[in-house]
Amino acid sequence: MDESVVLQHLPELRSDKAEFETSLLNTALYESAREFLSRPSKGLRARLIGASYLVAGGNGRLPQAAIDMIELLHSGSLIVDDIQDGAETRRGGRSLHKLIGMPRALNTGNWLYFVALTRLDALALDDARARSLARATHRCLVDCHEGQSLDLALKVNDASAADLPRVVELVTRLKTGAPMGLATRLGATLAGAPSRSIETLVKFGHNVGLALQMLDDLGSFVAPNRHHKGLEDLRNQRVSWVWAWASERVTASEFERLVEHVSDEASLPHLRARLAEIVEPVGRTRARNLLEASERDLRAHFAGDSTLDIVHDELARLERSYG
Repeated sequence: MDESVVLQHLPELRSDKAEFETSLLNTALYESAREFLSRPSKGLRARLIGASYLVAGGNGRLPQAAIDMIELLHSGSLIVDDIQDGAETRRGGRSLHKLIGMPRALNTGNWLYFVALTRLDALALDDARARSLARATHRCLVDCHEGQSLDLALKVNDASAADLPRVVELVTRLKTGAPMGLATRLGATLAGAPSRSIETLVKFGHNVGLALQMLDDLGSFVAPNRHHKGLEDLRNQRVSWVWAWASERVTASEFERLVEHVSDEASLPHLRARLAEIVEPVGRTRARNLLEASERDLRAHFAGDSTLDIVHDELARLERSYG
């Protein structure tokens, strides 16, 4: 993400504050938020809003406030996720709670959620669409937190091997699908699309989120520069697509043996390598098939729309970006 996208409105938010108040808030909050927001980001969600805006018939420039909202929500969630996961790094630097302490980092992450909601007020929408988008945003936040609660509470041995794929899909749809669906809803709503087109793009966004999580989970096991994330997931005994696919690919007895190793820190590197070997081919195929099916559905609804080539390029970029 270009840092000017979000950083530019921190002074804007402070414009009604006295110099003394601004100085104190700079030290207590704004500077740490700026540091985190200035780090490099894939910007996938921002580009997804832009693509859905064009596909839905949007004219002119997409309002910057829409991009701000999604990126601020995502950034806030990353800060909170890192606290909950005990993560050491994020976006090429130390996790924010490692830099400024857990209490201040938690407050910063939560503050970014609420700053994101203020961006809705900056969008030029009629009352009906503004209310609809506000409701969808609040629903998304509820879904994300419910998905995160499952992600944190459930361990890989809490569900049977037969149920694990359904459990992982549920967690993913709530935690990752919901915000991606909100991104496409936002773009389509700002374009003035009819309700059927909006819902088609929301479904597309949900499925892209599902594929994104598949690729993210897989990449942390197979991409050498992301092995630390795979080991972190194993250490936390987290349910993931890697475990879901493994449950389908090996015998019940071998799956049980694999699960037993998550309690042995010394065995985790070997376990990561073994799981990567088992699931890499099927994982890549599942993610690719989902992206291709989602694009076909979109082309069926928006037949002949040349802007769909932008969507195709973004999906290809998404798949490459996760190793």
